Amino acid sequence: MIRALLERFRQKHRTVAYPARPPTIPERYRGAPELAPDKCTAGCAACVAACPVGAIELASGAIRIDLGKCLFCGDCAAACPTGAIHFSRDHRVAARRRGELVAGTAERRLAQALDDKMKSLFGRSLKLRQVSAGGCNACEADTNVLSTVVFDLGRFGIQFVASPRHADGLLVTGPVPENMALALKKTYDALPEPRLVIAVGACAISGGPYAGHAEVRNGADAVVPVDLYIPGCPPHPVAILDGLLRLLGRLDESR
Repeated sequence: MIRALLERFRQKHRTVAYPARPPTIPERYRGAPELAPDKCTAGCAACVAACPVGAIELASGAIRIDLGKCLFCGDCAAACPTGAIHFSRDHRVAARRRGELVAGTAERRLAQALDDKMKSLFGRSLKLRQVSAGGCNACEADTNVLSTVVFDLGRFGIQFVASPRHADGLLVTGPVPENMALALKKTYDALPEPRLVIAVGACAISGGPYAGHAEVRNGADAVVPVDLYIPGCPPHPVAILDGLLRLLGRLDESR
């Protein structure tokens, strides 16, 4: 015990300084894609063929990637012979609307904050009930990391609670199989109003690799209304934290 305490003192401050300072992102992290359709060659659809979940389409010479479906596996970038697709290390991938997750349609828009009334209610204190709706536990694990000393989610007034009756909203992971649809709906109905829903990960947004299966609802918004989408497979903890802080108006939209 004494050795553990001494080691803790030796390590000093462990909580990341984000958002006061830029986060430290691993070199191999794949964030928001950067597209260069002018590099595409006529008739080439290598990226479309390489995508395992059908997240890419070519329309009038433009590349469109649905980040709500994307697994950020990088297969498309590897398959592209001209380097028209590149995954940056930009962790700011969350969006308020499902359509805003489609890269290549317009200038990327960062997640917007709640309206003033909702911010006055949740801006300084947000309690969330986590619902794992058939997930593989990857998104759940990266969400749980936020409560460790490294990220210290509680310093922002955001905490996970055991009961939906004590929560302000739901954080949903997983593709929502049929045997979880009713449970998700009942959990949502148990929340006091007003309430929020946050979909985390490709499965919770679109069904991910399970999309189209007869036993899957293809994401949370098929059952409950969603206020924030955070894509990834799984999303990096910083991407989740960034989305939450933007939703609460704790980050400048230009950052």
